[in-house]
Amino acid sequence: MPEMTGSGIWLGLDVGTRDLGVAVGNELTGRARPLRTLAMLPEPQLWRALDALVGEWQPQGIVVGLPLTRDGGEQPMTARARSFAGRVQERYRRPVVQQDERGSTQVARRQFAAERAAGNARRKHAVEIDAHAAAVILENYLGTS
Repeated sequence: MPEMTGSGIWLGLDVGTRDLGVAVGNELTGRARPLRTLAMLPEPQLWRALDALVGEWQPQGIVVGLPLTRDGGEQPMTARARSFAGRVQERYRRPVVQQDERGSTQVARRQFAAERAAGNARRKHAVEIDAHAAAVILENYLGTS
């Protein structure tokens, strides 16, 4: 059972070419935590898994990471993320916000390394780095909203 549901709950998504990182956060605390990493393909399986998470957490909105170049310009993944955000909006009929995700993966990797050093994570958990990046993206949004 989720520890936080209802008002103030947001999901964060980090869209990659192969994987989709998913995090959950609370706008009241401004904190987020990684949930899991989903495979982008096959697409029907992705949507079933995402449907289950949206159903479980009942978020009031969803934040999708927007990959930009270092100088803030668009790149090929930017269009892919925008398209995905549009499909999420259509499917779940709740606010979808795109958040600049520059640096989120590097921050997530540093946080993961610190967790490993403290004995709170194992190397096998590195496959969840996209979910950690989604948490960084979501916290960045919650901190500015």
